[in-house]
Amino acid sequence: MPNPLNLLGLVSQSFTTKGKFFLLYRAIFFLLILSFTVASSHPAQAETAETAPPALKEALAQIDAAANRRDASAVMEFYSDRFKNGDGLNRSMMEEALKKFWSNYPQLTYRTELQSWQNEGNATIAETITYITGTGSNNGMNGKLEATMRSRQRYEGQKIVYSEILAEASEIASGSNPPTVTVNLPEQVSVNQSYSFDAIVKEPLGDDMLLGTAIEEPITPERYTQPSDFELELLSGGGLFKEGKAPEKKENLWISGILIRADGTTTITRRLLVINNSGSRRSSR
Repeated sequence: MPNPLNLLGLVSQSFTTKGKFFLLYRAIFFLLILSFTVASSHPAQAETAETAPPALKEALAQIDAAANRRDASAVMEFYSDRFKNGDGLNRSMMEEALKKFWSNYPQLTYRTELQSWQNEGNATIAETITYITGTGSNNGMNGKLEATMRSRQRYEGQKIVYSEILAEASEIASGSNPPTVTVNLPEQVSVNQSYSFDAIVKEPLGDDMLLGTAIEEPITPERYTQPSDFELELLSGGGLFKEGKAPEKKENLWISGILIRADGTTTITRRLLVINNSGSRRSSR
């Protein structure tokens, strides 16, 4: 059994770093959704990826290639000067965060899959899934990153002018034996609706101590670059089991969990969509 004082000492030395490490990754995750999408498209009218125009497929491939070689200027060439996203980010915010992120995480791989597309007047609208994997370091801490994001964006005059994130999941694992975590959280809830967030450690813990915390944050431009304060607690029952309530107005949330044991840390985040309509969709992964 690990010495509890050793574990608490490890946490006290690295807690702030781990929080910033996670939040920085989450902040940049949106910025490399390498797709073409918009806030209002109708799935019934969408075409399959196989029928997409060659120019659209080529553009996606070029953005992936630019991201994989860390060429921020080439990536930003695909974004209009009037670019906005559903979280309130603009083009300059994107570029600044992208450069900062790559300085800490130079070993990442981006892969984008086109799911559907359609024409809307002079615009092209497409839905994609982007996968990001790799390793990096922040304030001396190394971690393995895995992330998936589904998005829609609007492409006008060969430039992305607007984007919306439909689903987001990311994980950072650090240490020699980070916990393997299963997450249960709805994909969306209505305003004022209660929800449950579970982050369950799959391996038996035995006599090991487990510390952690759950974080609920509104998604705003400021949250993309500013870490939040939070406190760890001693966990029982093999994970995090929290109850939350959606805000009174339509405002999407980041729901995050940090799980720490003596030989590893796992940090996860999910996007929770808050809608005006009733009903929820549950996601488990």
